[in-house]
Amino acid sequence: MSAVPAGFPDPETTRRAYAEGDFAAALVAYKFFYPDVSMEALMQGTRAAGARDNEAFIVLDTTPRHVIYTPNSDTPYGGTVLDLAEWGPVVIEIPAGPYVALVDDHHRWVADMGLPGPDGGAGGRHLICPPGWEGDVPEGCRVAHAPTWKVYVVLRRLPVDGPEAALAALREVRVYPLDHPERADAYGFVDVCDQDIDLTPRAWEDNLAYWEVLHRIVDAEPARDEYRPMYGLLAQLGIAKGRPFAPDAERRELLARAARTGRDQLLATTFDGRRPERSVWEDRRWEWVGLQPANGDFEDEHYLDTEARDRWFAQAVVASPAMFRRKAGSGSLYWLAARDADGAWLDGSRTYRLRVPGPVPAGLFWSLTVYDSETRSQVVTGRGRAAMRSLYEKPAPDLDGTVDLYVGPTPPAGQEERRLRTVPGRGWFAYFRIYGPAEPAFDGSWRPGDFEAVPEGDGPSV
Repeated sequence: MSAVPAGFPDPETTRRAYAEGDFAAALVAYKFFYPDVSMEALMQGTRAAGARDNEAFIVLDTTPRHVIYTPNSDTPYGGTVLDLAEWGPVVIEIPAGPYVALVDDHHRWVADMGLPGPDGGAGGRHLICPPGWEGDVPEGCRVAHAPTWKVYVVLRRLPVDGPEAALAALREVRVYPLDHPERADAYGFVDVCDQDIDLTPRAWEDNLAYWEVLHRIVDAEPARDEYRPMYGLLAQLGIAKGRPFAPDAERRELLARAARTGRDQLLATTFDGRRPERSVWEDRRWEWVGLQPANGDFEDEHYLDTEARDRWFAQAVVASPAMFRRKAGSGSLYWLAARDADGAWLDGSRTYRLRVPGPVPAGLFWSLTVYDSETRSQVVTGRGRAAMRSLYEKPAPDLDGTVDLYVGPTPPAGQEERRLRTVPGRGWFAYFRIYGPAEPAFDGSWRPGDFEAVPEGDGPSV
């Protein structure tokens, strides 16, 4: 073989450049489209649980048997897939009351309904329109336009009148095609409270299946003009609308490796973040779950906050502006803790104490929920619950008004009723939620303690 003239790449340089370029493109594309693949898992899991598109909601009380990224078990949930290609515009009627509802498309937020929506809990009709629809809107309908054919509706009902009443109230929501209001009472509800379900993309997120699922989404949904550069990265990897996805052995290995690395990068952003504003207070380990409080699309004034977006979707499945508001009396707030007071990762083999000063500045109620750091869902210990809630368990305060909660495999003597069990050998993290947060939760005049490891042998275990 003759020598390569100066200025041209030799074969090894070309091979390395393409391999490195494709891997870099795959990492960027993996993280950017993770919300799409995660939403697809939510949709497929809903169907697998017995609720077909345009036919029924699943309703659940979100116990550890329901594998979902960081759900709360404070409010019952409902979820359904709408196929706008089949039905066209869809009307969702939300009754008056403490409903919290949203619509997300395959990639991002579409609309809020209920308390966080434009009706503010007064009830109302919401029209979800498919791509390109320009028909007449009935008087009194609040309109949102979805850029994808498939959308997901999430319902919650605050259990201010008890959990059973809240579950029943979910069934009062009505869904029907705009052109067929007579179908309003036909939409069904599938109770999965006692059913094992998995609504996460964990089976796909670290292997080639991630890209296969993403190809099907790209092929089925309308292209978005603002995502053209990202579609270009996918095309470089062999994923494009209207084309088969048939990677060779070398490309398959590269994509699988990129999925593993991308997943690891998402988890690092979630649990070992580098941005200082993630901390709620300088003297505590608690962090804001959402780094970007501006809106539900992670848009800063000048750029898309991809790091905040990565952090959120590695541990959650849908988003809306209501989830990131930091305003007294508005909605709820979430804080995350993955380390103890000394900065060590929370370990399921150890027992910790969390001191919660009283009174908690909650206009409604508060809760502590414990999640497995691998599944990002509630810890599974055989107890059937992974949360301590002021509305249900009602942990009794001590004489000074504080509540000491314990998390670990064995509690100190006499503390079983205030203990959440963990699994030895597995990492865990916690969310502290406040519903209807008052100003002290924001100005720092009230703050929970950190998780403090209880020394072994500190009193007999029970």
